[in-house]
Amino acid sequence: MTPQPIIRCAIAEAIGTFCLVFAGAGAVAVDAAHGGITHAGVAIVFGLIVMAMIYAFGDTSGAHINPAVTVAFAAAGRFPWRRVPIYAAAQCLGAAAAGAGVRFLLAPGEKAVVGATSPAGAATQSLLLEAILTFILMLVILAVASGSREKGLMAGIAIGGVVALEAMFAGPVSGASMNPARSLGPALVSGAESVAMKNLWIYFVGPVVGAVAAVPVAAVLWPRPVADQPPLGVDDSPAPPVPPVPPTLPG
Repeated sequence: MTPQPIIRCAIAEAIGTFCLVFAGAGAVAVDAAHGGITHAGVAIVFGLIVMAMIYAFGDTSGAHINPAVTVAFAAAGRFPWRRVPIYAAAQCLGAAAAGAGVRFLLAPGEKAVVGATSPAGAATQSLLLEAILTFILMLVILAVASGSREKGLMAGIAIGGVVALEAMFAGPVSGASMNPARSLGPALVSGAESVAMKNLWIYFVGPVVGAVAAVPVAAVLWPRPVADQPPLGVDDSPAPPVPPVPPTLPG
């Protein structure tokens, strides 16, 4: 594997996660400052941006845009473990840049809302809810993804629809993050002493546990070859041609 493919994938994951956090958390910030978007509108924004990023980057990096999804694909044998740290770093970098963008462009001021996720009730309630939400999301992803690539005509609609649906009913309780990077970006610009930063562990543990829990369930429901195509970076280049065998001369 040459460095170029993984660099291209990392750039795609960083840009995709940036767009997700900038649009989604930005919608929360703008609604808090100016109104008009409403909670339902915020949920729709999240669903639409996820759908758009899948169509934009599905053929490049798989459009995971979520460290929990990347870990679950690796646990399912659809993605090489050696690429997980690179993907996660790119996703978190994109989310951090998006958090800064929301802070300085859409929510300036010390008291402004930056779209951070925090539990409305007990921490254990949000932890369990995030795990269940991500379990459902990952189950759908594993059903429609080809290998570790979220691609195809209906994959973006299905996955984006689940994100919007879950954000619609669970957002007021836990924030419906389902994505460690989505929570990380706004938490970083909220400050080390912020509520979002202190509760960040919920949005790391819950989504990862929920996503990984979906893997064995999907294997039971849909027993099939590991992937319709090789995992990213594993034999994903065409095999070299076999040289012809010279004819044997008589005698």
